[in-house]
Amino acid sequence: MQIPLNEFEEYISETILARGLSYFNNGYVCAPDLLRPGGYEFVVEGSEDYTVQINLNHGTINEFDCDCPYDKGPVCKHVVAVIYYLQEYEAELNEVFTESNNTAKQKNTVQQVNDLLEKASHDDLKQFIRDKTQEDSTFRNMFLSSFAHLNTDESKALYANQVKSILKTASDRDGFIDWSEARQVGIAVDRLLDTAHRHVEAKNYQSALFISTAVMEQMVDALEYTDDDGDIGSSIEAGFNILYRVAQENHDEQLRKEILEYCFSAFDKDLYWGWDWHLGVLRIAAFLIKTEEETQRIFELIDRKQHSEFEKEEVQSIKYEILLKMRGEAEANNYLEEHITNPNLRREAIQKALNRKDFDKANKLAKDGVEYDMGDKPGLVKEWYDWLLKIAQKQGNSEKIIEYARYLLIDNFSNQQDYYQILKDNVKPENWKEFIEKVIEDISTQKPWPDTDLIADIFIREKRWDRLMDMVKKDPDLRTIERYEKYLSENYAGDIVDMYATEIMKYMENNTGRKHYQVVCRYLRRMKKIGGSDKANKTISMLREKYPRRRALMEELNNV
Repeated sequence: MQIPLNEFEEYISETILARGLSYFNNGYVCAPDLLRPGGYEFVVEGSEDYTVQINLNHGTINEFDCDCPYDKGPVCKHVVAVIYYLQEYEAELNEVFTESNNTAKQKNTVQQVNDLLEKASHDDLKQFIRDKTQEDSTFRNMFLSSFAHLNTDESKALYANQVKSILKTASDRDGFIDWSEARQVGIAVDRLLDTAHRHVEAKNYQSALFISTAVMEQMVDALEYTDDDGDIGSSIEAGFNILYRVAQENHDEQLRKEILEYCFSAFDKDLYWGWDWHLGVLRIAAFLIKTEEETQRIFELIDRKQHSEFEKEEVQSIKYEILLKMRGEAEANNYLEEHITNPNLRREAIQKALNRKDFDKANKLAKDGVEYDMGDKPGLVKEWYDWLLKIAQKQGNSEKIIEYARYLLIDNFSNQQDYYQILKDNVKPENWKEFIEKVIEDISTQKPWPDTDLIADIFIREKRWDRLMDMVKKDPDLRTIERYEKYLSENYAGDIVDMYATEIMKYMENNTGRKHYQVVCRYLRRMKKIGGSDKANKTISMLREKYPRRRALMEELNNV
């Protein structure tokens, strides 16, 4: 996730924002260390100390990580606290960490490490590693995996044992790994995968293959006895991506055959059955095959398996790609026509017709798709209409462009294209006002309920702030007010502030607890930000008067 430093509040939940601000205001963020230009490491104090790393490039956060166990969203309160710190002190930090400062205290971590490596003796470094490998199992695993390619007995089993060791350490007496330990497993295994990445960069593809397949197999087994909230699955996905990259980059024929054989075996034995990686290894095999014998083998594997409806469509697509690659366009096209009800293949056929400028064929394929999927796949029906729109655009048929774009705008279809703008570009300017009003009317009368978000979006595009304001006033909950505040505050700041004040008091009538008080304080800050300080202060006074015994509320109000 890339987040502009000055806009990060828009990307993060209210509760986490409030908690992070509280951590920052209470001084829990320690001054950072500079790892590299733009790369900061902070310690955030609390019930426990956690380390946050953030990479900042020209005011945009490119990477961030925290070693706390929070897993309910992409950003924890510690990261938010650090972002507030960066907002407040970024300019000062840039001055402190300029390269012109040459004192040891102001050198970044990398420079300090390099200096010490130059000064430490070879024997001292060896002894340090021996000591660390004895006392720190994580370091030991990193060391063994980083240099295993130097051993003649390197194998997948060696890395599999390392993963098993990580899993065993994290499991309880019944062999189960709870969610907090699963995160620690993910962190430890990711370090092993980092080693695999380094092997790929160094073109040690055999080592990367051993690590990636060992991680995938052990971690997919661990899914059966782990309370996973994404960490285990993410490690498997990362391992698969390494395997795919090795398959793409490797030019050694013997290793190609080894990877191909692994994919055949994994698919045949259902090592990853029930997960995307089951078909993933089949795709890698399809990419790697070179001979008719290998083609026949992959087809035999496909044909003797029972597939779900989804898998059947994906397998047919893979088979089409193999035919195109190995046996030519004529045979592949015949297969395409025979399986045209497969949406993946229909898309391919429409695109091929468009490339040939065979608009009649493309139109027929898309309209047939509408008719075929009308009964039970409404999402696909809309997609075929989007294809009809693309065909009309290629033909320059304004009447059909307006017909299809109007249908898709009213249905608010996935933003495949900007249907509003397409309509505005094709409807005559003198007819536009009447046209868009009829569109709004049709959306407003939709059953079972109108899409008010879509109507609001049209008001924003039309700059009809008065009508947007009327819509917000009809249902002015805090989230709605905040959502449209940036569009309305210039002309209706007073109204926005008043609505915030009213809704804050309503919110407090139905909610108690610190996390709700933090939400309220966040909106009080927004009131002040748009010029409503007096009203915010009056609201704070009313809250203090109405809820004097809510100690946590009083504490949070002190931070506004």
